[in-house]
Amino acid sequence: MKMASFFMIVMVVATMLLAEAQVSQAQTCNPGQLSPCLGAIMSSTPPSTTCCSKLKEQKPCLCGYLKDPSLKQFVSSPGARKVASDCGVPYPSC
Repeated sequence: MKMASFFMIVMVVATMLLAEAQVSQAQTCNPGQLSPCLGAIMSSTPPSTTCCSKLKEQKPCLCGYLKDPSLKQFVSSPGARKVASDCGVPYPSC
């Protein structure tokens, strides 16, 4: 009986941790975090270190941004591709 209770507690804790990890991952996808890149995307200026670090943080989210009609035009623009290249972030193939 004790082993079954222990197993149940482990399963509940594991489920809670997985749910929390998914929520925190969802919170990290914030296109507003890429605002330091706007100047470089819209002009030919090189991206700042802040832009590159934010772009690297948002890398797992880029495919989602490409699927969003309101963001796709910015993420798929030639300027965004150049910024990604300059920052060493491979452009996603979704």
